[in-house]
Amino acid sequence: MDCGIITSKTVLLFLSLIFWAAGAFMAYVGSLVIKTYNNFDSFIQDRYTLIPAVIIIGISVVMFFFGIVGCCSTLRESKVGLSCFFFIIMVIFAAEVAALVCAFIFRGRINQDLDRSMTDVFAKYDGPDTESSKGVDYLQSTLQCCGVKNYTSWTNTTWFAKNNTVPLSCCKRNVTACTGRLDQLNLLNTEPCEDKLVQLIHESLTYAMLVVLGFAIIKFFGMLSVCVITCRSSRRNGYEALYA
Repeated sequence: MDCGIITSKTVLLFLSLIFWAAGAFMAYVGSLVIKTYNNFDSFIQDRYTLIPAVIIIGISVVMFFFGIVGCCSTLRESKVGLSCFFFIIMVIFAAEVAALVCAFIFRGRINQDLDRSMTDVFAKYDGPDTESSKGVDYLQSTLQCCGVKNYTSWTNTTWFAKNNTVPLSCCKRNVTACTGRLDQLNLLNTEPCEDKLVQLIHESLTYAMLVVLGFAIIKFFGMLSVCVITCRSSRRNGYEALYA
């Protein structure tokens, strides 16, 4: 057994073993993106942002099973098994590339969609006790922000016209004296919610893209290793038949 076969087998066995770990990790990344979406779904009206996460989770599910196929095929040098494993890796590689492209495209479209949807939701705010307004309070308290563009965005809403205050969810944490009045800016979070939410979504998608890119590179070397083992095995069998 030459060095090329040994190296290729080592790569494939390593690839097969990390299929399980990679599957679990990619499932976690996909669920993280979905969790981010679900937490702020009131402001993200288009569900296209979930497409990369769904693709990633789908990939992770099949990776557990295909790891076993890869191990058995590599150890036995089965042409049929290696061919199936190559096809599997190629399909997953293509899906990962598709997820990368989708994430890159949708990452650039988030800003425009959020600006429109957040403005509409904030304009309809009607107090912390209403079901439709809980998303606004959750967003502002979690991200420690106030208003779409900044705290002055509230001056254009019906809520401010009636109460002359911003919601108490704009108040800084652990501050009891805050009433939401604009003359208490030292007690209010003044950073824009839109920028913070865009940053959070971008960070989640970037994290997912880096993970997928790393595994896509591993799949590429895996496909090369399958080709090396198949070609060397065919050549070796040809020599054996020739000298028989």
